[in-house]
Amino acid sequence: MKETPINYDVVTQKIKELNISNMGRVTIRMLKKLVDEIEAATGEEYIRMEMGVPGLPPSQVGVEAEITALRTGIAAIYADIYGIMELKKEMARFVKLFLNIEVSEEGCIPTVGSMQGGYATFMTVNRLHREKNTTLSIDPCFPVHKQQHMVIGNPIEAFDVYNFRGDKLKAKLESYLEKGNISCILYSNPNNPSWICFTEKELKIIGELANQYDAIIVEDLAYFGMDFRKDYSKPGKPPYQPSAANYTDNYILLISSSKVFSYAGQRIGMMVISDKVYHMRSADLLQNYYFDQFGPAMIFGALYALSAGTSHSPQYGLAAMLKAVNDGTVNLTQDVRVYGDKARIMKKLFLDNGFRIVYERDENDPVADGFYFTISYPGMNGEELITELIYHGISAISLTICGSERSEGARACVSLVRESQFPLLEKRLIKFRENNPR
Repeated sequence: MKETPINYDVVTQKIKELNISNMGRVTIRMLKKLVDEIEAATGEEYIRMEMGVPGLPPSQVGVEAEITALRTGIAAIYADIYGIMELKKEMARFVKLFLNIEVSEEGCIPTVGSMQGGYATFMTVNRLHREKNTTLSIDPCFPVHKQQHMVIGNPIEAFDVYNFRGDKLKAKLESYLEKGNISCILYSNPNNPSWICFTEKELKIIGELANQYDAIIVEDLAYFGMDFRKDYSKPGKPPYQPSAANYTDNYILLISSSKVFSYAGQRIGMMVISDKVYHMRSADLLQNYYFDQFGPAMIFGALYALSAGTSHSPQYGLAAMLKAVNDGTVNLTQDVRVYGDKARIMKKLFLDNGFRIVYERDENDPVADGFYFTISYPGMNGEELITELIYHGISAISLTICGSERSEGARACVSLVRESQFPLLEKRLIKFRENNPR
């Protein structure tokens, strides 16, 4: 038994009580429960890196707009299923000003977080054409997207992009698309969990193949504008948030308010459907919906069945936040840049103590400092790494549950780690290295 920062016996007992047999496969929520229970039993504070949740106060512009809306009595009124007009207008403006993409207001739809947007998208896209019932995920990925496919019963294929960056991406994608069963191509950019960002070359490859094989891009922009190597915060001025939507009209964008506006608790996100996809028609949709047109099937079929619309007051909150950044009265990314600052410091602490960065480059450039980074430790597999970290008072999740083939790695989230904890993190990493000499 090693001398560890957290009582070895307590950690061992809690792992046993929760019936966790493989720390490399444990889900994010279960890992959180484990750490919560260890903290309660020992009184020791963890360096919490397992949950991808905001670590900043919510946007006050949104909070005040919600309060004002609630005082008008809207809590008693159902919001229109397709969203309030103020929000749809600002969503279309936002897409134009920050992605330089034109889209009609009818295709701008609020959802109960971008997770619901994803769920409804997978339900509908995979029923658009009978022969195309499968999603292609460019991994690593947000694990819940695959869970959603499991719940729906939709097939999903996937590959780890680690060895297929740049020009290599084209042949790898085509090896799946040429089979004819792929309805959509799913990825996040910046990526959760690896924080890689696709280059313009790679986005062009994805967009052009979507055109060639009539597939729909499902682009998860949960961390919109948060590649801090460039400043994407100026409305209507380049550089713009990179997107494959610049190279294809076959796209659905899922944009979150949770991170860039720190508005996770209100569960309000944006689904942006291109005009082309919105107006697509297929008799195959009639097997599950009353409509043969994609847009109405999505709104009055999938979204209506899931939640009968998005909560009323958060729509006013999001509309106000979008208007503020669209008008330039609030800087889109100024507050969240602290995540990049923390990542830079934390990565150095890990590297100084023998760790390595797993996903370390975007083609020729070092990966950005941001909300997440990935780590490994020589001689350890993912299960061993997560386990040892837990005993040393540090929590992170395995890359394996994110579809990564880099089974030796873990994902670290910087958001909940306070700057005041950096000395404690360093102390625990030094002890980790002492207990695990290479």
